[in-house]
Amino acid sequence: MGTVLRTLPAPRPELYRFTRLDFITAGLYVAVAAFFAVAGGLLVPLMLQLSPNPAVASYSVNLIFYASIGILALAAVRQVAARDLRVLATRPWFTVLMVPLAVVAMMILTAVLVSLTGPVQMSANQAGLQALMQQVPAWLMVPLLVIVGPFVEEYIFRHLLIGKLSRRVNLWVCCALSVVLFGALHIVGQEELTLPVVMPYLAMGVVLVFVYVWTGRNVMFSYFVHASKNLLAVIFIYAIPPELMEQLQQVQG
Repeated sequence: MGTVLRTLPAPRPELYRFTRLDFITAGLYVAVAAFFAVAGGLLVPLMLQLSPNPAVASYSVNLIFYASIGILALAAVRQVAARDLRVLATRPWFTVLMVPLAVVAMMILTAVLVSLTGPVQMSANQAGLQALMQQVPAWLMVPLLVIVGPFVEEYIFRHLLIGKLSRRVNLWVCCALSVVLFGALHIVGQEELTLPVVMPYLAMGVVLVFVYVWTGRNVMFSYFVHASKNLLAVIFIYAIPPELMEQLQQVQG
């Protein structure tokens, strides 16, 4: 494990300076996310003009938002992403083995933390996603939940909040900030905030921060872990009939 860390190339300082495109991308992301949280209901008439089906309309708005941010994020992080992919290409077995192991570690940590804090409770974010996935086919959800969404979030919460901000702020402060804000993003709109609701996202954030720092701030590795976890969740939800899913949720509650 230590050998892997020592053989990673030292980060190029010029790649970790904040750029104008970083501020534009992060600012747009925060502004739109805040609008959805505070006044998302104002978009309902516009969404229904896109499609009479509320689920399809909601999917379309989310895809447009994440795709727009994703294009900006890719332009901003392209040099770092290309370098990180080259590093991972020199260690294919490390990537193939450690990505699923990190996902398993995330699931174990989540189970432990949730068991310590009380009965399982589904967040409003998770409930909304499951309701959306019951009406939108998997081939449409995968680009949003597995490809674009995780890339945007790794750019914001790992590359910017840790990779770049740690040049000015203590690394551990940046890591804590990344975990807390990542969790906060996923419980926006939650009427009742409880530990069992927030713990799965905190556990996920902790693991993603760990693998990002451990691999020498390799944003593509943390992206692969994030995307793999989301892909597993998508497969799980689509593989289980809605009726059985409701029964499992009632038993857990």
